[in-house]
Amino acid sequence: MPETSPAVAAAIEGELRLLDPVVRASAELLASLLHPEFREIGTSGRLWTREAIIASLTADDAASPGPLTASRMRGAQLAADLVHLTFDTESRGVHSHRSSLWRLTPEGWRLYFHQGTPFDDDALGDPFAGPLAET
Repeated sequence: MPETSPAVAAAIEGELRLLDPVVRASAELLASLLHPEFREIGTSGRLWTREAIIASLTADDAASPGPLTASRMRGAQLAADLVHLTFDTESRGVHSHRSSLWRLTPEGWRLYFHQGTPFDDDALGDPFAGPLAET
């Protein structure tokens, strides 16, 4: 197994922190991990801005997603200042494929873009192998 670069390791550490309920409930901690230009396409298809996702996650009436479990996380350093992560999450029986781009800033690695796509756990396979792997 290839050794993980320090950049990929930092992005994975940041991604795992974002799954922590304590971090998700703190506007300050979220802001420290999200790039100023952060955007997300959620599992519902909704486009989120940095401000909107922080407000939603930290609202007094925010719904708790329950425990989030990450699996099959892997990363690739695309440039000196850019890391791409892919992984799956599960929470309360809902499975999602995830893709994140992390950018290096003067303050450290920050999540720049994130997308989640729900999937049926019967269709696990290798979600990142591409459609040609199924032929």
